[in-house]
Amino acid sequence: MNTIQIFDPALCCSSGVCGADVDQSLVDFSADVEWARQQGGKIERFNLAQQPMAFAERASVKRALENTGEGALPLIVVDGRVALSGRYPTRAELAAWLAAADAPTIFSAQVAELVALGASIAANCEPCFKFHYAEAKKLGVSAADMRRAVDLAQKVKDAPARAMVDLAQRMLKPDLAATESMVEPPKAQTASVLAAIPVVGAPADSGCCSPSSSAAISGVARPSKCC
Repeated sequence: MNTIQIFDPALCCSSGVCGADVDQSLVDFSADVEWARQQGGKIERFNLAQQPMAFAERASVKRALENTGEGALPLIVVDGRVALSGRYPTRAELAAWLAAADAPTIFSAQVAELVALGASIAANCEPCFKFHYAEAKKLGVSAADMRRAVDLAQKVKDAPARAMVDLAQRMLKPDLAATESMVEPPKAQTASVLAAIPVVGAPADSGCCSPSSSAAISGVARPSKCC
């Protein structure tokens, strides 16, 4: 089974039952840890107040503390990799880490946050991006890796848009060819027809989205822009 190391914040004791105020979340987690040990799991706990050297000697833990401070604690390291930061795991998470020993994976907490950053870009979700950026930073993910995740997500997001433009161009190409192949009416005939149309007011701008004012043709006002 995997070795799970728990780096606690500065506590008088890890059980949560010392002192006048009982921390129920610590009580529950202590029970989950005992359950995991009964399943054969190897779990170690380190208290910042009592074992500061254990925090300083592990590079990933030290880096998390330097980047985020004590807000990174509790920090959970599973088989040498940071798996969780800022909260205690549930019993289900403990069980999953213990069971994962026979199925090696590279899907660490850092990788999960990079995936979440990419999903935030794809979903145009600003709160999601801010949240997962902060979580990735807590876990010591570098800005360069986050940039790679964002760039890759943007490329994936842009691909369907490019495909739709290509599709539109392919489907519209026959229509454009047909329009260009139409026989143009004689210029003299065109000029006479235009001359016969009474124009009231200034001529309309030729652009479809022109900011110019509307013109009246044959007594009917026509807007000068489509949108």
